[in-house]
Amino acid sequence: MEILVKAAQLFLSLSILVVLHEFGHFFFAKLFKTRVEKFYMFFNPWFELFKIKRGETEYGIGWIPLGGYVKISGMIDESMDKEQMMQPPQPYEFRSKPSWQRLLIMLGGVLVNFLLAMVIYIMITFTWGEEYLPTKNVKYGIECDSLAKSIGLQNGDKIISLDNQEIENFNKIMPSILLDDRKSIQVDRNGEKISIEIPKRIIPILLKGKGFLDVRKPFNPYNITEVAEGTAAQKAGIQVNDRILALNNKVFEFADQFSSELKANKNQTVTITILRNKKVLNLKLAVGNNGILGVFRGINNFDKIFEFKKTEYGFFASIPVGISRGFSTTADYLKQFKLIFSSETKGYESVGGFMRIGSFFPGIWDWHSFWGMTAFLSIILAIMNILPIPALDGGHVLFLIFEMITGRKPSDKFLEYAQIAGMALLFGLLILANANDIYYFFFK
Repeated sequence: MEILVKAAQLFLSLSILVVLHEFGHFFFAKLFKTRVEKFYMFFNPWFELFKIKRGETEYGIGWIPLGGYVKISGMIDESMDKEQMMQPPQPYEFRSKPSWQRLLIMLGGVLVNFLLAMVIYIMITFTWGEEYLPTKNVKYGIECDSLAKSIGLQNGDKIISLDNQEIENFNKIMPSILLDDRKSIQVDRNGEKISIEIPKRIIPILLKGKGFLDVRKPFNPYNITEVAEGTAAQKAGIQVNDRILALNNKVFEFADQFSSELKANKNQTVTITILRNKKVLNLKLAVGNNGILGVFRGINNFDKIFEFKKTEYGFFASIPVGISRGFSTTADYLKQFKLIFSSETKGYESVGGFMRIGSFFPGIWDWHSFWGMTAFLSIILAIMNILPIPALDGGHVLFLIFEMITGRKPSDKFLEYAQIAGMALLFGLLILANANDIYYFFFK
């Protein structure tokens, strides 16, 4: 069910973004009296799921959910309609319009995506406000994985700053390490300030989804909300709503201490103490070689354990805050390009496709998360489309700018070859991204 919910959110989000992106091209084409022959959500080679003709435009839904398109008369695009381009230019065709009008038609989709992201962030701010966990309020310090420990961090360290600059929002620490080329982390360890170097070698590992560090959480209450099939917990008879009290008669202050004790007992039988319906039970449990119990824990009253900061905004106050969030999100995403193309970070190995994108949506339907992801994807779609690659909007824009500067228009034959080369490159990138997904989800 969780997978279906994620898939449904991804499908709805992409449908909204594709339709509005193509509407941006459609709007400027109609504004400049340019004929639009087709307006399709998703691609429709050989057949379509639905179509209807209204005026000069055919509207429809294709069967390959990889995007959408508007077919504009007199233009070299993904339809590769060479026959039309061999006919004399008509006044209603794209190629007959002034270069500045053609430029706006090509930029229409990107402009709509950026504006949509801003509007969504404004409405998110107005509806839900801003809420985050201040770094100074992470009172139990951090919980480290093996990678974090390998550079010198320890469970319970309290992060003070990165490169001696305070990070107000705890959730901004990891993005700042990845995107802002941070060199060191300053922590409070038992009252002593320690500076720990951030080596370059960890960046490629972090880009592949390594956890690194998290908020350190108290052990109690350790309530079970789900037991995974075929795991050590299920075989031992642990049930949903059980509360774990101890392991081998050891009680714990923090959840990571319990996890460490499990790993220390790999391939051994342990005694786990639980509370079930007000009765204390001792169960024998065979720990596997992964040292994992196989349960999901419910953190009750997480906002009661930690002091979150929340700010409410009126509608007009939400506008500058939402716009600022849109611009900062765009800036952060642009920073990722240097990681993708860097041989040092090997970010290209972490480029994800539809499965990776879908995994970012929550397993339950949450409108706050849905709209936040949709705004982020809208920015991604805008940036990816403005890249100067033939077959993308940015490729057409590049050739138009060349024409406006030099006064010379590239030949139709050149544009045709460029379109083919661009489509081949895009299909290659699509294959790479989804191959990375297959490896990440099934073989990692």
